Amino acid sequence: MASPFTPDPGKLSAVRAALPAVEAGIYLNAGTAGPLPAEAAAAMADAAGWELRTGRAHAAHFETLEQRLEEARATLASVIGAGLDEIALRHSTSEAISTAVWSLDWRPGDRAVTTTLEHIGGLAALYALRDRLGVELVFVDAGDGGDPEGIVAAVAAALDERTRCLVLSHVSWATGALLPVEAIAAVARERGIPVVVDGAQAVGAIPVSVADLGADFYAFAGHKWLLGPEGVAGLWVSPAMIETARPIGGGWPSFAEPDVGGRAVFRTDVRRLDAVGWYGPAIVGLARSVGWLAMIVGWDFIHRRGTALARSLADRLSAVEGVTVVTPRHRMATLVTFRVGGWSAEAVLDELGRRIFVIGRTIPHLDAVRLSVGFYTTEAELDRVAETVALIAAHTPATLPPRPKLPIVEP
Repeated sequence: MASPFTPDPGKLSAVRAALPAVEAGIYLNAGTAGPLPAEAAAAMADAAGWELRTGRAHAAHFETLEQRLEEARATLASVIGAGLDEIALRHSTSEAISTAVWSLDWRPGDRAVTTTLEHIGGLAALYALRDRLGVELVFVDAGDGGDPEGIVAAVAAALDERTRCLVLSHVSWATGALLPVEAIAAVARERGIPVVVDGAQAVGAIPVSVADLGADFYAFAGHKWLLGPEGVAGLWVSPAMIETARPIGGGWPSFAEPDVGGRAVFRTDVRRLDAVGWYGPAIVGLARSVGWLAMIVGWDFIHRRGTALARSLADRLSAVEGVTVVTPRHRMATLVTFRVGGWSAEAVLDELGRRIFVIGRTIPHLDAVRLSVGFYTTEAELDRVAETVALIAAHTPATLPPRPKLPIVEP
C-alpha cells in the first residue's frame, strides 16, 4: 500500500492499482470527472447496503447522515485551508456559484462583471440576474488567460460604483490558464465588491489556500480532481460574508430544530447555505476519496507530479509542427488544451481514442482538445499521446495511415 512517504516510483504503481479506471484507457479527463478510488467505491457500496438492509426512514438514519455531512464538510475544508464553519455543502460547482451570487442583495441597474473564460455553470446565475432583474452583465476579455497584468487592468477598468459582484475562475476550464485571482480580488476588495471564484479546475489539482486568495466565495467540485462521486461540492464563504449571505432555498438544513412552540428558527451559520436532498453513500464516498488522497497519496506528490507532467506534455506538443497549444505555458495548472492544424478537435480526439484509448474531451467553442493530466498519469502514457499527436499532425484526415487492425486468431 502507498503512503505519503513511499518513494515516487513505487507509489505510482500502488496508486494506479487503487484507481481501476486508469487501466481502461489513458485517463486524461479528470477535469470532467476523476477516476474513483476503489476504497471510496467500497465505502459507498457498504453505505448503500446499510440503507438497503435497514431503510432510510428512522431517526438513526438522519443522525448518521448529519454526522457524515459534517465529515464531508471537514474534509473539504482541510483541502482548501478553511475552517469547518466556513464550508457550505452543495450538489455541484454551478449550484454553489449560483448560491453565492444569489445570496447577495441585487437591485435593478446593478452590474455583474465576469471574464470571457468562464464556464456556463458559472455564468448561469448571472444570465438569470440579467433576465429577471435587469442586472447588466459585463464580460472582460481575458484572451487565453496568459497575460495576468493585462487581465487585472481590464477587470479594474470594468468595475464601477454599480458593480455588485465579480465572478471568475481560478483555472479556466477552456484554456487551462491559471488566472491572477489574488491580484483581482485585491482590486475588488478595495472597492467593496464581492468576488465569487469558480475553483472546479483548481482544487485537488494545485494547492489552494482560500485565506490567501482574498475572495469572498469559492466554489469547487468533489467529483473532478478530488476523485469523489458526483453530487457533492463545496462552497467556501468568507467569515465576513457568512452573516449577510442570504439562503436561496428552503429545507431542514436551513433551520435549527423547531422551538417548543413549533416555530422554525433560522440558522445564522454557514449551514443555512447547505443544499438538501443528500444521497448518503455519495457523502461517504467523497469523504473517503479526499481522505485517501490526503493520507495515502499525499498532497505534495499529487500537486508536484500532476503539474510537472502537464507542463511536460505542453512542451512536447508545442514542439510538434502543426500543433498549437492554447494553454499558456507560464500560467498553467494541469489542463493542456491544443489544436492540430487541418483537423477538427472531434477528429483528433477520435483518433487518439481509437489508436491509443485516450479518454479526453473537446472544447467546442475553441475547436480544441483538452487533456487533464493527473498525478496517476505515467510518462509512458504521455509519450504515446505526444507520438500519436505528432502522427496526426503530419497528415491530413485523408492521408493519415489506417489504424492497425487486431489479428483474429482462429481456435
